[in-house]
Amino acid sequence: MPPAHPFDTSYLRDAGDEDKLKEECGVFGVVGVADASNFVALGLHALQHRGQEAGGIVSHDPDAGFQSARRFGYVRDNFTSQKVMETLPGELAIGHVRYSTSGSKGPTAIRDVQPFFGEFAMGGAAIAHNGNITNANSLRRELIERGSIFQSSSDSECIIHLMARSLQRTIPERMEDALRRVEGAFSVVAMTRTKLIGVRDPLGVRPLVLGKVGDGWALSSETCALDIIGAEFVREIEPGEMVVITPKGIESHFPFRRQDPRFCIFEHVYFSRPDSILGGRSVYETREAIGRELAKESPVEADLVCPVPDSGTPAAIGFSLESGIPYAMGIIRNQYMGRTFIEPTEQIRNMGVRLKLNVNRALIKGKRVILVDDSVVRGTTSRKIKEMILDAGAKEVHFRIASPPTAWPCFYGVDTPQRDKLLAATMSEEEMRDHLNVDSLKFISLDGLYRAVGEAEGRNKKCPQYCDACFSGEYPVTPADQMDQGFEMKPAAE
Repeated sequence: MPPAHPFDTSYLRDAGDEDKLKEECGVFGVVGVADASNFVALGLHALQHRGQEAGGIVSHDPDAGFQSARRFGYVRDNFTSQKVMETLPGELAIGHVRYSTSGSKGPTAIRDVQPFFGEFAMGGAAIAHNGNITNANSLRRELIERGSIFQSSSDSECIIHLMARSLQRTIPERMEDALRRVEGAFSVVAMTRTKLIGVRDPLGVRPLVLGKVGDGWALSSETCALDIIGAEFVREIEPGEMVVITPKGIESHFPFRRQDPRFCIFEHVYFSRPDSILGGRSVYETREAIGRELAKESPVEADLVCPVPDSGTPAAIGFSLESGIPYAMGIIRNQYMGRTFIEPTEQIRNMGVRLKLNVNRALIKGKRVILVDDSVVRGTTSRKIKEMILDAGAKEVHFRIASPPTAWPCFYGVDTPQRDKLLAATMSEEEMRDHLNVDSLKFISLDGLYRAVGEAEGRNKKCPQYCDACFSGEYPVTPADQMDQGFEMKPAAE
C-alpha cells in the first residue's frame, strides 16, 4: 500500500542520507549524581548522531529497584517528558541510542532496543553495547542448545546469556568471563545495583571515555556528551580495560590478553562529532588536516571549494586553506527537514536530496566547483548532488573525497552494504569518475589519511595503527559468522 502523503514516515530511510555509512550506536552512563537518568538523557541527546532509530535508559534506585524505558525515535521526542523521566529514579543509570547493525533490519523491534537487563542470583544487571560481535551466530546456537531463551535478535543479548551461565561469583567477574568468549568489537557500559562498569575490547575498535561530573562519574562513547552535562573529561578507557565505578572511586584492570590497538579510523573521518576528542586529538582539527592532505595529493584548478554538508565541511575548509581556493557554502542544508522523509513515487524520490540540500545558485553559476565529501559508498547521492550543481549552472564539477575508496564491508558495528553494492568494490577510480560523470574524482590515499590523523610515516603495513578494513580489506578480527555465510576475505598476498 503506498503512503497516504509524501511526508508519511513509515517506510523508507533518510532521503539524501542513504549513501552514508550509518553510525553504529552510542552508550552513556552516570553514577553518583541525583536524577542520573536526566544526565543520561542529555548525554544520549549529544550522541544522537550515532543512532536515530531508538533509545533506552535503565536506572536503579534503592527503593524502586531497576526501572527502564525504551522508545522508538529521537531522544528529544521521548526522554524530555517529565512523566517518563519520573519513572527512572536513582543515582545510577545507563542509556543507549541505536542504529541497527545486527538484529532486525528495516523496522526496529522494541525487543532489540538496549539496554538489555538480566536478573542473576546476586542481583540484576543492565548492559548497553556499541560494536558488533563477529561470532554471535555460533554463540547464539550454542546457548540455545544449552537452554537459553533469547528475547531479541541483537548480538548484544549473547553477553547477558553468557553472564547468566558463568560460574563466577560477582557480576563484574561474570562480565569478564562472558566477554572473553566474544569476538569482534565492543565498548560496553553496564550497571549493577551499585556499580557502573565500562569495558573496551582488546583492540579498542570503538570509543569509550571517562568523565567526572560533580561527585559522580560518567562513561560515554564521545567527549561531546560529557560537555553537555558539564562533566570534566578525565581520559579514554584503554583498549582491553575494564573499569568498575562506584561513588567511592574507580577500580581498573585488564582482563584480556594485550594486543596492539586498532581503533576505527573512520571515527576520525565521519562517525564522531567534530567537537569530540579522539586519542588526544580534536576531531575537527583532524578533519581539517585530512582536507589539507587531500589538497596536496590531488590539486585541481577551480574557483570554489564547497563542502557536501555537514560531514564534508571541516575537510573542505582544510582543502581551501591549503590550496588557496576560496571556500564557499555552495550547498545549503535544510536543518529542519529531519531524517524521515519518505519517497512514495519516482517523482518524489528524485526530489529527496533536494529537500535536504539546495544549491546556492547565485554562487555556483559559471564556476569551477570542487565538492568535498567524507566518503562515497554506493554513489547514488553523489550523482544527485552533481546533477544539482550542474543544473545550477556550474562550469565544472570536481569531487574530492576525504577517505580512501570504501571497498569492503565493516563487521565491527557499522551498517555497511554488501560488498557488491559498494561502488569501489566493482570499479576503479577512473570508472567511478565516469559513472558519476564528473570532471575529476580523487580520494585521499590510505597513507595520506594516516598522516592526517597524526601518523607522520603513514600506515604501517606490517602492523596497521588503526582498523581500516573498510578501505584495505584487512580485518583485525576474523568475521567468523560472515565467513560461515560465504564471505570471502582478501587473499593475504594481494
